[in-house]
Amino acid sequence: MIPRPDVSREQGRFGSRSPRDSLVPMALVFYAGVLALAVGWSVASGDALLFASSEERIHPLRDLTCGLLAGLAVIWVSWELTERTRWGSVLADQLAQALGARSLRDCALLALASGVAEEALFRGALQPRLGLVASSLVFGLAHFVPRRGLWPWALFAIATGILLGLLFEWTGNLIAPVTAHASINAVNLWLLASRSRVSGTRDQESSSDGSSSSRSSSTRIR
Repeated sequence: MIPRPDVSREQGRFGSRSPRDSLVPMALVFYAGVLALAVGWSVASGDALLFASSEERIHPLRDLTCGLLAGLAVIWVSWELTERTRWGSVLADQLAQALGARSLRDCALLALASGVAEEALFRGALQPRLGLVASSLVFGLAHFVPRRGLWPWALFAIATGILLGLLFEWTGNLIAPVTAHASINAVNLWLLASRSRVSGTRDQESSSDGSSSSRSSSTRIR
């Protein structure tokens, strides 16, 4: 297969920077702000951010195992929806187009940052005050994009938020939901990046075929 040309690099040579080039730095700054908001909320309210209550403790093996199992379950469901439903496939295509052909390092950074920051805010800070359902609805609204093809993303986020909230309540700390959230995003971002690369290759091959056909037609006319 022929790799898609890196347009952002070509633009970078002339001093400009494409929006996709700046996605990861912008996302890291954004999630740093989300984490700061969660910490500020915790300090102002006097609640423990990491724990559901002051009596809770971390059980590393249990928490990490629960988080990974929950993450794998969500990854499997999202994969099945993408492969077996039309709206799932359309959603994946649009998300892949927005994400672009990211590297494994980019996907890991985005997954870790989003997992830590979002869980700190929605589960650690908001859930003890708003409750499981309300905080999950807010989590879903935070993933709402006013674009018809992306509506299912918000609904899926609400369902995932409920699962992550249950993990927080059951384990009593953020280790399990952060592990689940980060693992979900890491795998799904990488799958979307791979989908973007495949789509880009197909587009380039289609464009090459079109150009060859045009040249062939021009030759015959002459």
